[in-house]
Amino acid sequence: MTASTIDLHHAPDAPKLDRLTTIVLLAFVASVQLSIATAQILLAALLLRWVHGLVRDTAWPKAPAFFPFLLAYAGVTLISAAFSADPIEGLIDSRQLLLFLIVPMVYDLARGPRAATVIDVILTVGAVAAAYGIVQYTMLHFDSLGQRPRGTLGHYMTYSGTLMLVIGAAAARLVFGARNRAWSAVVMPALIVALSLTLTRSAWVGACVAVGLLFVLKDLRLLALLPVVVALFFAFAPDSVTNRMMSMFDLRDPTNRDRLAMMRTGSAMIRDYPLTGVGPHRVGAMYEQYRDPDAVQQKNEHLHNVPLQIAAERGLPALTVWIAFVVVLTSGLFRLFRAGPERSLAAAGLAAIAGMLGAGFFEYNFGDSEFLMLFLVLVTLPFAASRADDAAATPHA
Repeated sequence: MTASTIDLHHAPDAPKLDRLTTIVLLAFVASVQLSIATAQILLAALLLRWVHGLVRDTAWPKAPAFFPFLLAYAGVTLISAAFSADPIEGLIDSRQLLLFLIVPMVYDLARGPRAATVIDVILTVGAVAAAYGIVQYTMLHFDSLGQRPRGTLGHYMTYSGTLMLVIGAAAARLVFGARNRAWSAVVMPALIVALSLTLTRSAWVGACVAVGLLFVLKDLRLLALLPVVVALFFAFAPDSVTNRMMSMFDLRDPTNRDRLAMMRTGSAMIRDYPLTGVGPHRVGAMYEQYRDPDAVQQKNEHLHNVPLQIAAERGLPALTVWIAFVVVLTSGLFRLFRAGPERSLAAAGLAAIAGMLGAGFFEYNFGDSEFLMLFLVLVTLPFAASRADDAAATPHA
């Protein structure tokens, strides 16, 4: 994609609009970890301001190289919806695809030094969300599998997923940041404690994979620290947390058995609908029909596995496009990590991918709107920061 040269000398109010747009951008990023309704309202306002700027300046939007693969993924999703048993339901569910517009918008509005400011906001709000989760556990009796800390979000899985992403961003700044590392060090304990108290094993796995990747990128010998961290975890964590961790390796655990049954259920759906899947948001409706005999739950809305869910729901072509998106995105971030002006931002993007994939084998996090919004922001910021050549120009407002 190309963009026209931006010239705002004809707009006397451009600086004021620029400041307003930046404030809305930061407010949107902050709200993702606090309220889905607020985040959606601010995102809609931000998109309108961005589109207004493009139209005013007769400019075409720019986007990183991975964005066309997201557009292709959206296209095959709409095809899947059209061929499903309930096209209307599929099309309604596909409205989440609009979140992909976050990529070109952030690429334009958060370019240059603004990208680091966005990370500052993400870490600060993450610390607040983590503190509230700890309060829920210690004072409000959110301390069991039936009642887990969830911050101000609607579900503990969403809360733990966003905490996982923030941990990756904080760790990236600690390991690779040239400045502002102290704040990351301050907030990291609260983030780790809050994530631990959610008892969400998939997010634990994702966070470990993300931080492990950062250690490998920095110095392979740092992996030796992981056993020490695990030992300290077992020494100080509550029994509920350590028991939950040990359950990950127990094949008799009901949730583990159900995950295996979901894999067989999803495979059966893929065999019957290899090209277009059963349709967006149709896995739950068809689960009982394909339910594996060893399944624990009578019904599941999704298959708790990102690749499996995409293939069963949208077909193997959609899975192929999604894998291509991940590969191109990862490749681009590695190039920025090696040569970019902000290595910590690229590392945060890579940590977000590693966390998403690590947790995504046990949870359909790519289909969670709050998680997806924060994920898209984090992986786009390094590309926006690399636009230092035009960072001095006023972004579309």
